[in-house]
Amino acid sequence: MSSVPAGWYKDPADTSTQRYWDGEGWVGKAIPADAVPPDGPPPTEEPEPPTPVTPAAPTIVTPAPAPAPGPQPGPPPGWGPQPPPPPGWQPPPGMQPPPGWKQAGAQPIHPYLYPMPEVRPHGMVLAGLGRRLTARLVDIAAVLLLNILVNGYFVYMYWQDFRPILTDYMDQIEAGVAAPVVQQPPERMQTLSVAIVMIATLLWLLYEAPSIASTGQTLGKRLMGIKVVPVEKTGPIGFGRAFTRWARLGMWTLFWWCGIGLVIQFVAALSPVFDPRLRQAWHDKAAATVVVAVPPGAQPTIDAATRDDNPGGPQ
Repeated sequence: MSSVPAGWYKDPADTSTQRYWDGEGWVGKAIPADAVPPDGPPPTEEPEPPTPVTPAAPTIVTPAPAPAPGPQPGPPPGWGPQPPPPPGWQPPPGMQPPPGWKQAGAQPIHPYLYPMPEVRPHGMVLAGLGRRLTARLVDIAAVLLLNILVNGYFVYMYWQDFRPILTDYMDQIEAGVAAPVVQQPPERMQTLSVAIVMIATLLWLLYEAPSIASTGQTLGKRLMGIKVVPVEKTGPIGFGRAFTRWARLGMWTLFWWCGIGLVIQFVAALSPVFDPRLRQAWHDKAAATVVVAVPPGAQPTIDAATRDDNPGGPQ
């Protein structure tokens, strides 16, 4: 028990008030410090009765009225599939990416469920590589025959000058000469070597360029049923483009003497293999042409586009 007698004292927690001390603890409510306290302890406080809980009224759900017959209003503006975000866009942390978004660096999805259709320039089937190679071999044989007829005499004179040199060299080898000496070729032989190559190149040009310019076919292409056509139309390509196409292949004949010309011509003849889409050789790309198959009597099934129909605009 506390040594402080029961009575009214200032509240230590709030000195502006006074409370009753019963000897063991504070009881009752505090009153102002300057008020006259009653005699004895303050009256006992009765607990407040609990507040009755009123049950909530039941909620009545009214069904929505059926839509009136007739056309219904459309969706609000802006509703519908949204365009995909720009390339490289990344969603902020915690945000769901929009529909159509694809993580940067992911492999693209092919837009087609089936393989890409075969290209048919102007409605014609692209010429097969086997037929093109056979046509080229036929043209080489034709140009070789022309060289025999036109260049044969010059080749014969070249041989007359070259044979003594070859015979003397072989005799030195048979005699056991350690270092055989090659005779200096005569001046006519050097002139003939240049003339033969120039004539061979010119014969190839005259054989191929005019026929490709007018009909798109040489002898070999006519026999194989293939034809050179422009990429943008079905008519003749003209001599300028025919010359450009021939020059990318034929001009290397002038470099046969060092071997580079033959190597480049061989690789150029195989270049359609490197273009599976249009099968264009390097000389086709230079002249903007393609080689198509044209069976006898076949006509293009699609007309060439005019300037107004060109999706890329006027040329």
